[in-house]
Amino acid sequence: MRYISTRGQAPAVSFTDAILAGLAPDGGLYVPERYPALGAIDGAGTDSFSDMALQVLEALQGSRFDTDAGCVERAYLGAGRQARVAGHWPAAVTPLVQIGAGEFALELFHGPSLSFKDVAMQLIAQLYDAALARSGQRLSVVCATSGDTGGAAVEAFKASARVDLFVLLPAGRVSEVQRRFMTASGAGNVFALSVDGDFDDCQALVKAMFADRGFADRAHLSGVNSINWARILAQSVYYQLAAAALRAAGPVDFAVPTGNFGDAFSGYVAKRMGAAIGRIVIATNANDILARALTTGLYARAHASHATLSPAMDIQVASNFERMLFEALDRDGAQVGRLYAQFAQTGAFEIPASALARLRETFVATAVDDATTSATMARFAGWPAPYLVCPHTAVGLAAWPALEARGGQRVTLATAHPAKFPETVSAACGQVPALPGHCADLMTRPEAIMPIANDVTAVKAFIRERSRAWQN
Repeated sequence: MRYISTRGQAPAVSFTDAILAGLAPDGGLYVPERYPALGAIDGAGTDSFSDMALQVLEALQGSRFDTDAGCVERAYLGAGRQARVAGHWPAAVTPLVQIGAGEFALELFHGPSLSFKDVAMQLIAQLYDAALARSGQRLSVVCATSGDTGGAAVEAFKASARVDLFVLLPAGRVSEVQRRFMTASGAGNVFALSVDGDFDDCQALVKAMFADRGFADRAHLSGVNSINWARILAQSVYYQLAAAALRAAGPVDFAVPTGNFGDAFSGYVAKRMGAAIGRIVIATNANDILARALTTGLYARAHASHATLSPAMDIQVASNFERMLFEALDRDGAQVGRLYAQFAQTGAFEIPASALARLRETFVATAVDDATTSATMARFAGWPAPYLVCPHTAVGLAAWPALEARGGQRVTLATAHPAKFPETVSAACGQVPALPGHCADLMTRPEAIMPIANDVTAVKAFIRERSRAWQN
């Protein structure tokens, strides 16, 4: 399988090259040249997640190297270094929990950093280790985070002998638990940089570093944000399994709390590969670029992101929307390139009418305010069988009215453990959720964090001084 850029100006590359690079050299995002169909899978087996992950990996890689099974096993079955330390994954990895008649929560927060990002990041780390061991290379991995990606990356890469990890987090815009997962690992190859700005500023810094080809090549730069294709691949697995488990009732609808559109696009990928998925509800907070785009047809950045109760979604530029636009435009990379060049200049573009119609065939989008988020958390905490949810999951649960009432099963992605947001959950529900045993001491671990200006020159200088890939 070869991978092509959404902007059509970069050569096709292999699966391994696509995931190690992260971003295509023309500024586009990598997608597979085609979407292979998967056969049916029984979602009832306790090890079905690893089985399905291996099937998806093989299908989207196109050819197999002999460490594929080992990568999946180490990521999800407890044989890897992180799992031996933490003992985190349950047998089902991403269990479905019934929370109402025909309504389910897909719990994605049982990994080491208590976020859905762990599902993909644990696999990426294993794939990177295998590829780098074969090539003898080192990498400088950079990661912009709105809260959860950084912690998941730290937990995945903190013991890597061939990766130095640089996490850019927005100062004062993440919860204390989120921050500590990034700053309290004690790992010598992990650097947490607190940027004077918001997530979009952090993401812009990462893109600027990749755009400097001389710097990117010398530092052996790689990115593990949701722009990395391996993130999409791994996240599509739990859609496949949930749809398979509920398939007797027909296509399954999903509500996805999202800011960067990566998790929502993963659902689209699963659907393209044959999963019985109906509609996908894009649930945003006040940072509603996606809801506005699907409603009005205008993809337009606001002047600044809003701080909300669901901080991991405080994003005004949804990077993965480019992948979906590429598909909706019949894979016309030149047109995608023109639209994003316009976006870089003006902060907005009109979605072509034909593409907007295709987007609306699969996606519905809505924005949920903080008051509704709190009320939803309280409602489920007082449910006949009380169920605590994080504020992001609450956004997803509150978004269902955006989809017209119809029969069948519906699944909300429970994207983070409520203990990552104890103050918010306590204020809404009157209960303080406890951290799971494997990270119960998180709040007492020493932290290491570097405040840094919102300046790409400063960030590049920091990486040059500490990257083993640069020094070699």
